Amino acid sequence: MYRGDLWLHLHSVPRLPCCDGFKNYGVLRCEFNSTELKDIEFIFSYYYNKDEIIRFSSSVGEYVGYNEIGLKYAEAWNNDPALLVMMRAAKEIYLCAQDSNFRDMAPSLVRLHTVTPPGGKHTHMLMCSIYDFYPKHISVKWLRDGKVTTSDVTSTEELADGDWYYQIHSYLEFTPRSGEKISCMVEHISLSEPVIRDWDPSLPESERNKIAIGASGLILGLILSLAGFIYYKRKMQGQSTGPVQTSSDQFNLCCLGHWTSLYLCSPVLVSLYRSRPPQASLDQL
Repeated sequence: MYRGDLWLHLHSVPRLPCCDGFKNYGVLRCEFNSTELKDIEFIFSYYYNKDEIIRFSSSVGEYVGYNEIGLKYAEAWNNDPALLVMMRAAKEIYLCAQDSNFRDMAPSLVRLHTVTPPGGKHTHMLMCSIYDFYPKHISVKWLRDGKVTTSDVTSTEELADGDWYYQIHSYLEFTPRSGEKISCMVEHISLSEPVIRDWDPSLPESERNKIAIGASGLILGLILSLAGFIYYKRKMQGQSTGPVQTSSDQFNLCCLGHWTSLYLCSPVLVSLYRSRPPQASLDQL
């Protein structure tokens, strides 16, 4: 989780000597008492052989040693004004001020939808997806008629998006019961009250979209067919003084070049052909 400037900063801080068989490392953290920068404490702890031996705290403003080695290095580092200035500025410049911008971010989207079950004793599966929340700890529960259920529930871990936010997905396998209400409940530190999404057992959104598109195509086909028929009738009224249309012309006039009305044009063309005056065929010969 280090940014580039923070990484350079950490590499400029003095390191402890390392002996064979032992490790030393540093742990950096921010303690939040509120979202105000003045209430955030920046802490950088040095560990040797799993024991904390030196700590820098922004609330103290200097290094503090916890054993003989730590006291020795703390005294030396506290006598370096440039190092102390850099460490005292770390809270605001490098980490905590930026972390506070990401504190307690509520999920931007909670989506509940059906997915294909993997196969088993249940016929249906619901997926509850929660996006863009921070920090990562979150609770996702399934409610059936208002009661929490844990059977046939699986969830992913909190997945990092790469932009400091997280997402999580929870699944419920079930067999629908008449009149049953199923909900996904999300609890997070950023929420004053849980977010609850109820499952709508009507057609899924994708199926509703398909029906809407099909209905729109049907209406458009009917309109185009009617326009073609009216146009043809008007042409037939002036047939005595104008050229006679062929069956190909009738087809083009009926369909107006739109493929969605092809199946609608066929009955119209048949009826037009059967009702066509006999002399039209003689004139076309």
